[in-house]
Amino acid sequence: MLYFAYTTLIEPGRMHAHAPEAEFQFVAHLPETQLIFPYKNGEWRGGLPSVKAEPGNTVWGAIFEVPSEQLSALDICEKEEGRVRVTLSAMDRSGKRHQVVTHVHEENGSKQHTPSSDYMAIVVAGGRHWKLPAGWIAGLEEYVSG
Repeated sequence: MLYFAYTTLIEPGRMHAHAPEAEFQFVAHLPETQLIFPYKNGEWRGGLPSVKAEPGNTVWGAIFEVPSEQLSALDICEKEEGRVRVTLSAMDRSGKRHQVVTHVHEENGSKQHTPSSDYMAIVVAGGRHWKLPAGWIAGLEEYVSG
């Protein structure tokens, strides 16, 4: 099963902790999709990311091959942050589309919060590790204070 990681699961250590057999495949983006911060869970100071359909936007992430039996561990991790599993279409750098699963917040962005700086620092580290586009990383860094 192909999994699109854009939350803290993009950081290799965190992905491995929840799905030890997950293997990085490639970098991809969700076209016509926007990064939003609709949810706070009390553990992180600030909003946690999700995605929603929005023309003219894109969200970059890392694609992992995750054994089906380990997806439930990702479901648990993401549920703690208010997200549920969905299937979307991601596009790799060559323009090929792939059916992927990921997790999104159910309310789809009706309320927005200031992003959690600590949370987004982990996302930035993961994005750098997998060499996501420099412009995307620069945009994420704006959410990290200090």
